[in-house]
Amino acid sequence: MRRIGLMTNLFGEFFGTMILLTFGCGVVANVLLKDSKGNGGGWIVITTGWALAVLLGVFGAIATGAPQADLNPAVTLFKQLAFGTYGSWGGAIATMFAEIAGGIAGGIITWLMYLPHWEPTADKGLKLAVFSTGPAIRNTMANLLCEILATAFLLIGIFIIFSKGVMGKEGFQAGVGPYMVAMLIWALGLSLGGPTGYALNPARDLGPRIAHFILPIAGKGDSDWGYSWIPVVGPMLGATLAFVVCRAIGLV
Repeated sequence: MRRIGLMTNLFGEFFGTMILLTFGCGVVANVLLKDSKGNGGGWIVITTGWALAVLLGVFGAIATGAPQADLNPAVTLFKQLAFGTYGSWGGAIATMFAEIAGGIAGGIITWLMYLPHWEPTADKGLKLAVFSTGPAIRNTMANLLCEILATAFLLIGIFIIFSKGVMGKEGFQAGVGPYMVAMLIWALGLSLGGPTGYALNPARDLGPRIAHFILPIAGKGDSDWGYSWIPVVGPMLGATLAFVVCRAIGLV
């Protein structure tokens, strides 16, 4: 996997992650907020929306200068461990911060899109759920394990999709790979998303959670910082586990 220039990558990662979180947080807002036309749409709508959000975010990142289109610090960590994609660790960390910044921007845009719907939504937990994940049953070790395993399946799944055996000798046509990854995200949400809301991505959770914290959202509660480390640490540990597994079975 080729190395890329840092400065040409940062804006693309920011822009793509902003698109990802605008559409991702947006579908949750559409389903959860009072008087939205999509109110009550349910888990199928949310998981489908997140899959399409990833697809559009990847396209946005590639189109604006980020050929890797990680959109996710856990993916960036994996690629740096496996391939040294970003050269120095400083370059990888800068990319992670660009992704988190994109997540903040996406959260802010979602707030603006649904501006009249925050006040009539009485449940503070639903408002927070638009921006960040939370467990169905709060159990620290179980929640952490869920995020580790789900993220490991994300990374292993990506490198299965892009393996030579799956792509064939000629590889995918341009644009096909992101569709396959979107299907993987959909499958992860449908199958493994129930326990914690499948963050899979520190930028997906931390960025919008920061937006929730700083925005003047009508009637909001706290940002649940006590849980916030799990959807950050869990995916990073999951990426490390995926690297070990992929190296052991010859995927990287």
